[in-house]
Amino acid sequence: MDETSENYVADIHNAGYESEYTKTMLDHRRLITIAGRESESLNGKWFFHADPYDTCRRAKWFKEIRHDGNGAEQPVDWDFDAWERISVPDTWNIRERELFYFEGSGIYVRDFCYVPKETGERPFLCFEGASYETSVFLNGIFAGTHDGGSTPFTVDIGDLVKANRQNRLLVVVDARRSRFRIPMDNTDWFNYGGLYRGVYLIRTPKDYIKDWFLRLVPDGTFSKIRLDCGVSGRGKILLEIPELGVRQEAAIAADGSCVFSPGPGKLILWSPDNPKLYDVSLSFHSEGGGTDRVTDRVGFREIRAKGQHILLNGKKIFLKGISVHEDHYLLGKTTNPEIVRATIRDLKEMNGNYLRLAHYPHDRCFARIADEEGVLLWEEIPVYWAVAFHHQNTYRDAENQLCELILRDRNRASVIIWSVGNENADTKDRLVFMSNLVQKARTLDETRLVSAACLVNTTKLKIEDPLSAFLDVTGVNEYYGWYERDFGKLSAILANSDPEKPVIITEFGGGARSGQRGTADDLFSEDCQKALYQKQVEMFKQYPFIAGLSPWILYDFRCPRRFNRYQEGYNRKGLIDADRKTKKAAFYVMQAFYRER
Repeated sequence: MDETSENYVADIHNAGYESEYTKTMLDHRRLITIAGRESESLNGKWFFHADPYDTCRRAKWFKEIRHDGNGAEQPVDWDFDAWERISVPDTWNIRERELFYFEGSGIYVRDFCYVPKETGERPFLCFEGASYETSVFLNGIFAGTHDGGSTPFTVDIGDLVKANRQNRLLVVVDARRSRFRIPMDNTDWFNYGGLYRGVYLIRTPKDYIKDWFLRLVPDGTFSKIRLDCGVSGRGKILLEIPELGVRQEAAIAADGSCVFSPGPGKLILWSPDNPKLYDVSLSFHSEGGGTDRVTDRVGFREIRAKGQHILLNGKKIFLKGISVHEDHYLLGKTTNPEIVRATIRDLKEMNGNYLRLAHYPHDRCFARIADEEGVLLWEEIPVYWAVAFHHQNTYRDAENQLCELILRDRNRASVIIWSVGNENADTKDRLVFMSNLVQKARTLDETRLVSAACLVNTTKLKIEDPLSAFLDVTGVNEYYGWYERDFGKLSAILANSDPEKPVIITEFGGGARSGQRGTADDLFSEDCQKALYQKQVEMFKQYPFIAGLSPWILYDFRCPRRFNRYQEGYNRKGLIDADRKTKKAAFYVMQAFYRER
């Protein structure tokens, strides 16, 4: 409809209204590190209402216009301060029974008071995770939109916030699935919606540290440290690592680049056996006179692939792991440090040292706690199944999420592998798409391995995927003995394969309802799952190119595509029940196997 039409009403006639909210995208280029900064939590109770028709953005409710041009009061369809309140962080699916399967927009509203602490400070809002597309409005003004359900984003509110008074923050979170986003509309996990991770206010000086990357130089000498630092202006930076006697200052260029390699004293390398972390501080003294300072605890280690093996600090290591979803029977996709530490305890009881965080970036706290606990991590973006590999916007979405993940976690020693996807069909478009992601990952981080969870060539019965040529490690998902009942094919696949690179069996397993007993041939019985695991691990012992395992999966998790009498809305392949307490028989198979390794 032509907007000049005399009977045109934007609220109901503008089918392309969403384009207005994609003009300002809150992508990785706007992201600011919050690690080691003081932050003020905006978590707690927010006013909330489901918005199935996305009317808030269509009709611009965020402007809160109650009167027409003549001052007459208008009837409005919103009443923010009278709505029920919901907790942030949380998912609406868990807290509102009638919204369990709701996949539309939700409106969150709260006020906060902003009182500047320093002259010239810059305030930012930081969102740790919201599923999937999130539009932010402050005091009736659109601030930007972020796409991606599991990565952080930052909003510069310096020109929008009102000092020394209450400010109205309105956030629209749209959980709709789409063929053209990452992940696509067809997945194998539950589509939780909402502000399910924390929201914070941070303050910086006028010139500030945007991001920084401190790591061991991967040259095999284990003796040099390298720092890259991005800042918003000119000045000098000061790196301090007191325990190593490091106190080094360097000028920083206008483009934000600064690299040096101080020679530390006796450097203790981080490893699962000795997860040594150093207190680090980084200060930026701008030419304008301001100072920004961040702190962190950082471990130094080297991870690389050599031939068919993975080397940690120059020594061969076998990744004794399992996959895990960010899904909790009480909290949905929301998590907390206690849940993370309990997950790691279960891994260590299984004698494991490694977790595959599937199939999207998990909460920031996971890698931080893994640093402390000595657990190795595979982190992944949700380029999952049949995404629109031919579509430019889909690639842009994937690359942005990869950048946000790497910028968030590249100071975490526990993270050893970036994964660019999972179970994608072998097509030319897919190869271009994912090889470009591999190159982007290496541009941002030259110190970690890059992988993807691939499928086997079922025609040749061989571990073979053109993408492997671009990867450091090949991940392989296989379900022989479960979806493919002929277990003999797995024997043929492994015998036919002699890869030049290490292989991680990133998924294998089968379903079992906790407490369901039967013979080894009774599907969904613990006995069937146990027998399958026993056959799998006996097979793996024979092939030295297998450098690690992450069977599917540690805990049962919600999935609205699985509704037989045993699953009832859950994927039951977990070695532990959804209650996160009851261990199945196959758990002890992996426990014994990892003890031997």
